[in-house]
Amino acid sequence: MRKTKIFVGTSHPELGSLVTGRLGVEAGEVKLSQFKNRETSVEIGVSVRNEDVYIIQSGSPKINDSLMELLIMINACKGSSAQRITAVIPYFPYSKQSKKKKHRGAIAAKLVANILSISGVDHIITMDLHASQMQGFFNLPVDNLYAEPTVAKWIQENVEDWANGVVVSKNAGGAKRVTSLADRLNIDFALIHRDRSRNGHTKVPDQSLSKPENIYNRLEDEDDDEDDSMVDAETGHEVNRRINSPDETSLMTLVGDVEGKVCFILDDMIDGCHSFLEAADNLMHHGAKSVYIIATHAILSGNSLRQIEECPNVHKIVVTNTYPLPAEKRAQCSKLQVLDISATLAEAIRRTHNGESISYLFSQVPKNL
Repeated sequence: MRKTKIFVGTSHPELGSLVTGRLGVEAGEVKLSQFKNRETSVEIGVSVRNEDVYIIQSGSPKINDSLMELLIMINACKGSSAQRITAVIPYFPYSKQSKKKKHRGAIAAKLVANILSISGVDHIITMDLHASQMQGFFNLPVDNLYAEPTVAKWIQENVEDWANGVVVSKNAGGAKRVTSLADRLNIDFALIHRDRSRNGHTKVPDQSLSKPENIYNRLEDEDDDEDDSMVDAETGHEVNRRINSPDETSLMTLVGDVEGKVCFILDDMIDGCHSFLEAADNLMHHGAKSVYIIATHAILSGNSLRQIEECPNVHKIVVTNTYPLPAEKRAQCSKLQVLDISATLAEAIRRTHNGESISYLFSQVPKNL
């Protein structure tokens, strides 16, 4: 790859090394550090004038530091006369906040898109955005790759009875993602519907305009992003962002047949695992043969892996390496299987540099790298 420079940030050096190794190039020299006051410093160590620059930087546990580092690297390359700058962001930061979930909430993903554009990036390559319409937040080309081909290949090669399987969505918001994988594997799909009720009676949402928060709560229930746990910025303590009445319960209804079948609970990311484990328990209660949890982005906060390890109803959890997962964390769960998607990212970079179409990657796993 002539006239090309690839830089790897500090968020996920393991993935960056895999991508550059598959491309047969060395990562460009860049000095990344922080001052004592935690400001990020970036110094590009090679010339990028009139070069095609690719910066690999995913989300990480230090999400704000990783994002700021990416922005400064982009701006440094822009100021050094790079011809084109492509940000390769396997896990897009703040992608959970792609819509307003509360009356006075913010659309943080849109803000991140605006900041990236202002920093000087020309092209974005990412994977499995939380909401595909986020591509519309940008005024520049965005290639949203999919882990689905890699996941489907793993299922076909490693799950014996996969043809007698069913792909399950743990909430209504993931139905489109689930049906796509089910169609690829030519198997059935199912849906778990959550209905919050009071004293055994279904709540009827207030349609009045005087209480707009009910509208946002219903939208949140449909997507049910992730297990409702957050950390207070001041105290560091875990808090619950949905406050229920003491007499309010959640009723889970399974739509579809799972009896005697292998079930694949699919989502784009897994942070907390409570809703996944509830879904697994529900599937086994309905006679499922075994349950696999599958997600692209393995955030797995807190003791999520330990909880999955201790859950008898989960046979295996399958994730990709878009998000950094330390070795000590992986050791907590013998059920964990991490799939390598560096071949897809490397092929996307190669095709982008050569001006080739990347639509092949939407349905196939690269074989030549």
